[in-house]
Amino acid sequence: MCSLSEKRRINGVIVFAIGSFLLGTSSLACPFTSIFSFGDSYADTGNLFLSSDSPSCDCFFPPYGETYFHYVSGRCSNGRLIIDFIAESLRIPLVKPYLGMKKNMAEEEEEKGGANFAVIGATALDYSFFKQRGIPITTNFSLSVQLNWFKQFLHHLCNSSSNCYEVVGNSLFLMGEIGGNDFNYAFFTPKSITEIKTYVPYVVNAIALAINEVIGLGARTLMVPGNIPIGCSAIYLTTFETNDKSQYDQYGCLKWLNQFAEYYNEKLQSELHRLRRLHPHATIIYADYYNAALPLYQDPTKFGFTHGLEICCGVGGLYNYNESDACGNPGVKACEDPSQFIGWDGLHLTQAAYRLIAEGLINGPYTLPEFTTLCSNFVSLGYFRS
Repeated sequence: MCSLSEKRRINGVIVFAIGSFLLGTSSLACPFTSIFSFGDSYADTGNLFLSSDSPSCDCFFPPYGETYFHYVSGRCSNGRLIIDFIAESLRIPLVKPYLGMKKNMAEEEEEKGGANFAVIGATALDYSFFKQRGIPITTNFSLSVQLNWFKQFLHHLCNSSSNCYEVVGNSLFLMGEIGGNDFNYAFFTPKSITEIKTYVPYVVNAIALAINEVIGLGARTLMVPGNIPIGCSAIYLTTFETNDKSQYDQYGCLKWLNQFAEYYNEKLQSELHRLRRLHPHATIIYADYYNAALPLYQDPTKFGFTHGLEICCGVGGLYNYNESDACGNPGVKACEDPSQFIGWDGLHLTQAAYRLIAEGLINGPYTLPEFTTLCSNFVSLGYFRS
């Protein structure tokens, strides 16, 4: 989510780079030609920044982007996101934001590397859902809006490319993370946990409808992330801080919030299981962001972190987080070495944490089915033949 503070002018520019860093020691054998991404701030590589009706967002100002791009890049981190590391592991250029590509479509014959439709602050559900429940949201870039953008892009792609079907079929679709903001906005309104739980079926259904739609448009490989352990996030730990020690686990995370994230993830996985039966010729992968991130908080030093719940960019409080002095505000500085921190700004993570989560998805056990076991199956089924 974004701050509602007045937007300030900056001289930084959006930087699109082809990364040379690969996860692990080598790239994957899966020859995906491109990535199409939907989601929120965990995946946005510049769409909200480029939006003509963009609200103010702290992610638009230094020190965001300082570690890798050395400019504000439109990403809510000090550097790269999970989508960036996935792209690099597949030897695909870092995925450009659609709103930046849209301006140049008339001149380009064929877009390379796919497109990113994710938007900071985006929700799975449409604006009307929140308005009916008295929940203010900062943007109106829901998943249905992003799908409409994809269809516009697909129309351009199919007019400029003779192998439109192959491009879509040979691409990886990253369906999120999306849905987290649907709950974030509600939690901070605030609404009760009992009421918020009733939103879960609506969010899961919106994601399922989007999956059905992109499969109908030719998608064959989809990765669908769940929610992170929100009970370990500084923004939640600060907002719901309590003297009741029983509400915290042994690592200092709020148990009831992590239990909610687990509840949502279970419902999402159940729906994905149903969708796999409905679409046997598509590969629908659950990306377990929760269990990929949780070990970082449980044993930070094992992963090279010197700070667990305390964030890198912020001011004050137990977790170095204060909403009125958030990262990106004047005078709020980042730590000297973000690689020593899991959390970047209270809600988003550092590049170092995103890298480890991406490694757990691509090379490790945090996808179902496991991503590394799929490539040979794809080839045997005739995928990637142009």
